[in-house]
Amino acid sequence: MTELEDVSYERDSSMFFRSEHKRIDYIIVYQDYPKSEEDYNIRTKQRKEFEKNLISKGLELEYDPEPDSEDYNRRKYKYIKIHASWKCLLEGAEKLALQKRLKHSSNRIDEALNTNCLSCSCRNFTGFPPLPEDIECEPNYFTAPFDNDDIEQFDIELENQDEFFTNAERSLIVDSVLAETAFPDYDDDDEESTGNRMTFGIDKLVKLDIYRSCYPLHESLKRAESDDEDRRNLRLYWANWKRIFTFQPLDLVRKYFGEKISIYFCWLGFYTGMLIPVAIIGFVCFIYGVASFFRQEPVKDICEEDRLGNLILCPKCDRGCTFTRLKNSCLNSRLSYIFDNNSTLAFALIMSIWATVFLEFWKRAEKRVQYDWDVSHYEEEEKMRPEYELNNQKRENPITKKMEAFIPWTIKGPRKCLSLSVVLFMITLVLATIFGVIVYRIIFVAVLYSLPHNLIKERASIITTITAALINLIAIQLLSFIYRKLAKYLTDIEAPKTNTQYDNSFTLKMFLFQFINYYGSIFYIAFFKGRFAGKPGDKEGYFLGKWRQDECDPAGCFVDLFIQLAIIMGGKQIFNNVKELAIPLVRKYLRLKIGKTEHKPAENARWEIDRPLLDPPDNMFDEYLEMGN
Repeated sequence: MTELEDVSYERDSSMFFRSEHKRIDYIIVYQDYPKSEEDYNIRTKQRKEFEKNLISKGLELEYDPEPDSEDYNRRKYKYIKIHASWKCLLEGAEKLALQKRLKHSSNRIDEALNTNCLSCSCRNFTGFPPLPEDIECEPNYFTAPFDNDDIEQFDIELENQDEFFTNAERSLIVDSVLAETAFPDYDDDDEESTGNRMTFGIDKLVKLDIYRSCYPLHESLKRAESDDEDRRNLRLYWANWKRIFTFQPLDLVRKYFGEKISIYFCWLGFYTGMLIPVAIIGFVCFIYGVASFFRQEPVKDICEEDRLGNLILCPKCDRGCTFTRLKNSCLNSRLSYIFDNNSTLAFALIMSIWATVFLEFWKRAEKRVQYDWDVSHYEEEEKMRPEYELNNQKRENPITKKMEAFIPWTIKGPRKCLSLSVVLFMITLVLATIFGVIVYRIIFVAVLYSLPHNLIKERASIITTITAALINLIAIQLLSFIYRKLAKYLTDIEAPKTNTQYDNSFTLKMFLFQFINYYGSIFYIAFFKGRFAGKPGDKEGYFLGKWRQDECDPAGCFVDLFIQLAIIMGGKQIFNNVKELAIPLVRKYLRLKIGKTEHKPAENARWEIDRPLLDPPDNMFDEYLEMGN
């Protein structure tokens, strides 16, 4: 088949080359601040070689400003605009096995099966009002992995060539080319010996500060409605607080951001909808606890003096503490009953059933969305990661008889053992940290009881619980920060074959660690605290024979558990909101402020507007983890 030529676009000029007919699919930013002239020469060689290899793969580059222009040296940031040629798009689509629509209009699934759009039916699970009628569901067509040899079977004609690949698919193809393009790995100390060694990937160049960043462009919101309908609808009906109770336009999210992010938001909407009934039940149980705790006999026994309220209890410490009465635990007993009453058992049973029902219902919804979005067989058709394909040995595949990359067990085995050893060490470190917090509680409460201030003595247990929870929260965040970098490094050296295997390996490491890191101290308070206290004077009830073991209030450890949960979970949410909302806003403001003082774009260029934005996450693990907590 004759290669089709690029056709012109008539849209926002800031999204295209100067000729205004080649779309900008990606932007690379670089900045010259070399340590020395030799460093500058090496950076320049690597950059030029990389850009030369990009051109050889079918990408077209345009510079802003041009290297030989007068404005070049005055500008701090230099931009490389990338456009994927039609040939490059076809080759990239085949390599990535993109699912594309087959040619004949009779292949519409809706017409063939007489069914509605499957992804749109996902909205019914949330219980939210439907979207406005002007947002139509994406029609379903029979699709197949794109193959250049059978290009005539796909729904592509010269007049609709621009619409064959979506903007997200164009960016995805360019991103894959950038990830696998090689460049020389020069060494500052021994350039001659290492100049022939090749490495690859735009990420490596960004880490080396040869490039500052790389990103696809966002669609402009200032374009005409007819040219920007999807982007306009996303802004109006999705990224808008006024539409918080309206179902998400998942097809538009998928079209703009891709399947991985859109499936996350589909899960989030489904999860939110499923939480509504159990949230109502939980609130009813809470109201029942508030309304009935004055009538409960166990609470009356502790609080009323004519019952057991005047019962004398042993001192809480060996020195400086006096005998106390049971009625002093009245407040704790009431708080405990509010959250742990007769209805709690029924609520726990309901939550157990709900968890199973939620999982099974989500499996059904996920399969429907996967089928609708043609990602059901994604793992089977997924291609090798460039890091795996270019850095490993080759062998013949016994089935396809083609040469392909592989890692022998003599290399893979030690890497797996190293990874397992580091994960076990970090889990042990978490357990040691929890033990250290327990020791702190034992010693610090004894110190508070020894002080001459009665007010502090009366609140020694609460003060110790709060401070221990704060220390635990700091340790959790610090260990999570360190371990995340370790987990990513360990996953990198394992060199998984595909992106799915990479994400699965990384997720497993993070799950094992985060589960113990976040819930270890909570499990201790819920199931072990106070079990080893014993009686005053018993040797078994002392830590190192000197300090009394960690004890619960006579009303139980539920208040301690509540404080621990509130501080850890609440503190984690505050930390995440600061990290995800406040810090990005401050960084964006500073970048824009610095950018305005250095250079003001003459025509409000889209690539300069998008530069201050933060890079999207590599995977959605943190988002799922945050929702799970």
